[in-house]
Amino acid sequence: MSQDDDLAARRAAIDRIDDAILAALAERARHAQAIGHLKAGAGGRAWRPEREAQVIDRLVAANPGPLSSEHVAGIFRQVMAACMSLEQKLRVSYLGPPGTFSHAAVARQFGEFVDAVPCASIDEVFRAAEAGRVDYAVVPVENSTEGAVGRTLDLMCATDLAICGEVKLRIGQNLMSRAAALADVSKVYSHAQSLAQCVQWLARHLPGAARVAVASNAEAARMASEEAGAAAIAGELAAKLYDLPILAPHIEDEPNNTTRFWVLGRQEVAPSGRDETSLVMSAPNRPGAVHHLLEPLARHGVSMTRFESRPARTGLWEYLFFVDLAGHRTDPPVAAALAELAQRAPFLKLLGSYPAA
Repeated sequence: MSQDDDLAARRAAIDRIDDAILAALAERARHAQAIGHLKAGAGGRAWRPEREAQVIDRLVAANPGPLSSEHVAGIFRQVMAACMSLEQKLRVSYLGPPGTFSHAAVARQFGEFVDAVPCASIDEVFRAAEAGRVDYAVVPVENSTEGAVGRTLDLMCATDLAICGEVKLRIGQNLMSRAAALADVSKVYSHAQSLAQCVQWLARHLPGAARVAVASNAEAARMASEEAGAAAIAGELAAKLYDLPILAPHIEDEPNNTTRFWVLGRQEVAPSGRDETSLVMSAPNRPGAVHHLLEPLARHGVSMTRFESRPARTGLWEYLFFVDLAGHRTDPPVAAALAELAQRAPFLKLLGSYPAA
């Protein structure tokens, strides 16, 4: 068989496979529609994060290759999002404008088939969900290099929203511009944090370019798209939205820079088999109080994956402690430890149990 014949045969095989995939997708969508009608009759919600996590985990575990686990997860998230949109088109608020990393986190969790609603501040992201203008809110919680997002933690203490899911997004910084080459770039726009995360690369490759901090990376991309000789540091979504060629990809100084986001809503999430539980609490102001408070976790064998202190707004030198635990609130060890924590902590608020990213 000649090379041309082999190529034609393989393309014909791909066409047959595509037809089979399309038929399978249509059958899946019909089942999803039927499930949507059943859930609607019982007052159920379209998005079930624990079910979605179980499906993704099962398919990733069964992946025979050559597609990576990340590719498999991404493909099936889009499939589930498309099927879910037949039940209900969700509205999700996020820290805008369009093209930010928060926007990318919405796409990572919910796919492309939702109404993504940009907000001007984290406070507005919360308010949109609290007022019922959106179904869910996506908010940044912490960055692996910059630390906790204080405003999100402060608002979690007072909101009646619960954590329904989490997204961990690798922050890839890209230099984008309409300039033909790096030598033609005289100015770089970006958020101050992104400029700081790329300071070594900029010093090596664009030492003479002015660095201008703006409100967001998406705004930087918009400005660079309208100005000759200007570039922006932003994510791939911003490059796509503003039709900016990427001159240099992944210019961040720390290659494992990752931001964690919480998905907030008004539902309790059932166990998925691989969960986290988040809470906030205070400790009495006396020696050994924090050790005494956390002792039930060790005794019941509950792993603490995060411990973050935050100044309380109730008085000087008083602190709140944000804690993430491995496991669901209904898991017997976690439930037993939480019951004892509630007796020991002057203040304790359970923020939610949800599938781990």
